Amino acid sequence: MTTKEEVSEGPVHALARSAWQSILVTGLLSVVLGILILAWPGKTILVAGVLFGIYLVVSGLFQLIAAFAVHLSAGMRILGFITAILTLVLGFLCFHNWRDQGEATAVLLLAIWIGISWIFRGVSTLITGLSLDGMPGRGWAIFFGVVLVIGGGWLIAAPFHSIVALTLVAGWWLIFIGIFEMVSAFQVKSGAGRVPNAL
Repeated sequence: MTTKEEVSEGPVHALARSAWQSILVTGLLSVVLGILILAWPGKTILVAGVLFGIYLVVSGLFQLIAAFAVHLSAGMRILGFITAILTLVLGFLCFHNWRDQGEATAVLLLAIWIGISWIFRGVSTLITGLSLDGMPGRGWAIFFGVVLVIGGGWLIAAPFHSIVALTLVAGWWLIFIGIFEMVSAFQVKSGAGRVPNAL
């Protein structure tokens, strides 16, 4: 039997109810990739680029879904979409043909692309957390945004002379970011019941 509430719940509201799962999957992906990178000592720039590319593309896709996570204004949704698209673009850039460049240049470019994606995502998360008083897990969102901006800025500013140095730093940051993302996911889940049906 179909209830009135089930009929009135549209696809956007359904996404809002399940958005925490997208955040959780992204967090798990971050942790798994971070562990994989740290445990794989013989990595090359090509392997690292592919791994980070896959992470950014999947992360970008889930950010598109997470744009419906809470009752956002049109401006916040646009910001979420722009951040997701930029993450996807930077993810595809990680699949770049590294053979035409020296390792030092390739490491620098890879660090910049990953760093930019984290900064954009961090700023978007921070603005969303600061703008919405009733958002589930608002405090975690603000803290998570700050962590992403710091991590992205570090990747861009730090002089990485080898792929080993880059992957060690990025690997630990991915694990750290993933843990906070998973905590944030459960914060969003606990507050998902407050999302209005008018979404």
